[in-house]
Amino acid sequence: MDLDLIMRTTQFLGEAALMTLALTAGSLVLGILAAGAIVVARLSRWTAVRALVAAYVSVMRGTPLLVQLFVLYFGGPQIGLTLSPFAAGVVTFGLNIAAYMSEGLRGAILSVDKGQTEAARTLGFGRLATMFHFILPQCAALMIRSLGVNAVILIKGTALISTIGVVDLTYSAQRIMTSSSQPFEVFGIAAAYYMLIVFGLTRIMRLAERRFALPDEARA
Repeated sequence: MDLDLIMRTTQFLGEAALMTLALTAGSLVLGILAAGAIVVARLSRWTAVRALVAAYVSVMRGTPLLVQLFVLYFGGPQIGLTLSPFAAGVVTFGLNIAAYMSEGLRGAILSVDKGQTEAARTLGFGRLATMFHFILPQCAALMIRSLGVNAVILIKGTALISTIGVVDLTYSAQRIMTSSSQPFEVFGIAAAYYMLIVFGLTRIMRLAERRFALPDEARA
C-alpha cells in the first residue's frame, strides 16, 4: 500500500467529487421537474398525450444510457444542438432518470384511494386543488422513497460522463491509475467517495420521508 499515493489521491479525487456532486444535483433537479411534467401528461384526459409520453418513457428506459449520452453529445451538432460535455451530461441524465422517476411518482399517486378524489370533488375542489391538498400529502412519503432510490441510481450512472471528457471521479481515477499503475488504491478511494455521496443523499431522503410520512391514524 502506497500511503503517499493514497494521501495525494484522496485530495485530488476530493476535488473531482465536487464535479460529480454538481452533475448529480443538476441532473436531479432537471429529472424531478421533467418527471412531474411526465406524470401530469400520463394522467391527462387526452389519449394522444398519454400515448406520446408513454412512448418517450419506453424509449428512455429501453435504450442504454451511454447511447443516449452519445446521441445527444455527438449527434446534437448535426441538428444544430451543440452542448458542452457537462451540459450534455446533465440533460441526458436528467431526462433519463425522469422516465424512471415518473413511474414511481405515478404509482404513488395512483396508490391513494379513488374515494379521496371523489370526496374532494364533492366538496367543490378542482383537479389541481384536489391534487395538492388531498392526494400529494397522502403519497408524499412514497414519492420521496421512489425519488431516493432513483437518485442513488443517478449518482452511480454519472460515471459515464467520463466517456466524453468531463473530469469527474471516474475520469480522474483513470488518469491517476494510468500514471501510478496502482488501480486498487486509486479506484478504492473513488469508490469510497461514491459511497459517501450515496450515504449522504440516502440520509437526507430518509429524513424527508419521515417528515412527510402520515401518522398511522391518518392512514387508517
